[in-house]
Amino acid sequence: MVDDGSLATAHAYLDVRESPAAFSGQDLLTVSQQPREPAFVVQDGSGRRGVATQGRLVSTPAPGALALQAWLPGLYPEWLGDQSFLETHGTRFAYVSGAMANGIATAEMVVQMAKAGFLGFFGAAGLDFERVQRELSTIQQALGTAHSFGCNLIHSPNEPDLEARVAQLYIDQKVRRVSAAAYMQLTLPIVHYAYSGLSQNAQGQILRRNFVFAKISRPEVARRFLAPAPQEMLDALVAQGKLTALEAQLAAHLPVAEDITVESDSGGHTDNQALGALFPCITGVRDEAVHKYGFRRPIRIGAAGGLGTPTAVAAAFSMGAAYVVTGSVNQACVESGLHETGKQMLAQAGLADVIMAPAADMFELGVEVQVLMRGTMFGVRAKKLYELYRDYESLESIPAAERSRLEDQLLRQSVQDAWASTRDYWQARDPSEVERAEREPKHKMALVFRAYLGQASRWAIRGIPERRADYQIWCGPAMGAFNAWTKGTFLQGPEHRTVVQVARNLVEGAAVVSRAQQLRSYGVPVPAAAFDFRARRLD
Repeated sequence: MVDDGSLATAHAYLDVRESPAAFSGQDLLTVSQQPREPAFVVQDGSGRRGVATQGRLVSTPAPGALALQAWLPGLYPEWLGDQSFLETHGTRFAYVSGAMANGIATAEMVVQMAKAGFLGFFGAAGLDFERVQRELSTIQQALGTAHSFGCNLIHSPNEPDLEARVAQLYIDQKVRRVSAAAYMQLTLPIVHYAYSGLSQNAQGQILRRNFVFAKISRPEVARRFLAPAPQEMLDALVAQGKLTALEAQLAAHLPVAEDITVESDSGGHTDNQALGALFPCITGVRDEAVHKYGFRRPIRIGAAGGLGTPTAVAAAFSMGAAYVVTGSVNQACVESGLHETGKQMLAQAGLADVIMAPAADMFELGVEVQVLMRGTMFGVRAKKLYELYRDYESLESIPAAERSRLEDQLLRQSVQDAWASTRDYWQARDPSEVERAEREPKHKMALVFRAYLGQASRWAIRGIPERRADYQIWCGPAMGAFNAWTKGTFLQGPEHRTVVQVARNLVEGAAVVSRAQQLRSYGVPVPAAAFDFRARRLD
């Protein structure tokens, strides 16, 4: 051990006679893959730089002493990211498992992540209100108040009442964190949630109870979440009795979200942006907002999309990410709500085995999601549906040949029967949609096509064998990278992929890769293998 932690002298040396320094090959690889150990960068008389983990500091050259160039303290996975994230959200690691919709991010996944010191979000999007209630109760019974967790709140332009009910449920049930997804504009429900419960302590500091994690991929959307909500929205919520006058007054001094998740090329809704280009742009928007509004509380920028390997996670942290969010890789895990068939399909995916396809929730707007292409025809078939919607004004106006293919290959029933089942669904869920469809043939066509798109993800979740060619499995390129990284390791098979083992390996590997880069930046000839952390069982 070093007997003097001070490097105050102009020239310091490290006596390494009892523990020789590593200068090349396997020795450097071994040292670089021990990030928790302190690292002393030393230089010998010939100018070679190496690394020692132990030694005795001396102030003058002596036999067995090497010139000390730098001292790096131990690097722990817990230290990656912004410490305010850990303090604010009560986690051990700045790592989040994302809210994969339709309950794919299950209650069990959230519970396991929370108990291991990570933050998990339940995938409430696409579920009916009663199911969200039940799953939320399961999570709260398992975790109590000892662990942090979150739930998804998705912008629902076609079902604004459901969005409002879910937001109110989260407020009533004291869900302190929501992942806000698919928002292009602010809505009253997300503003209501964000500012509910604001108060002030004796020192005048504003205390926040609810935290919004805003998933964004465009600067203009980031600006909306990084500013106080518009006054007219606050006034409307006060008039409705959903915010008090004091809460609205305090809200004028806080952004809607203090955690901004920069979503790059990911599964599901995505703009396919490169993280290296998008992330610094959004941090710039954050800095502008802090200067403009004078915010005093930390505003954290996290990174998501493409994070399927330790190197990718380390790169995100090196760019300044306060936290990282994973999605696609968790979908193939044991706790995922996806059927085993879908998990096997994901485990075989390569980097390029993804495709963009129309989204069920924003079909008419032409919004797309990224899905798995290997082993399923969903992407191609969904694109065909949008072409038909774009080119024709009603189901009846589709040419006979096209209509026949539609009925035989996708709907597997006549368009009349498809509309009958769709009509029954909306009659129970929102009768106004049926009324509109009977007035507007194009809207009727959209509802029938959206029914196929929506059911396609449920067929994958339930593992319906006869619908395998139509499985919609949200997936980004991170899945292919993850599969390549885990090949030949215990994480290669889906049966061994628990969400906690995946998370632990990614953050542990990120720490190893970060240490390798630190050493290289000080002139140490770190071997390439130091950047290749292999997955292993971690307690």
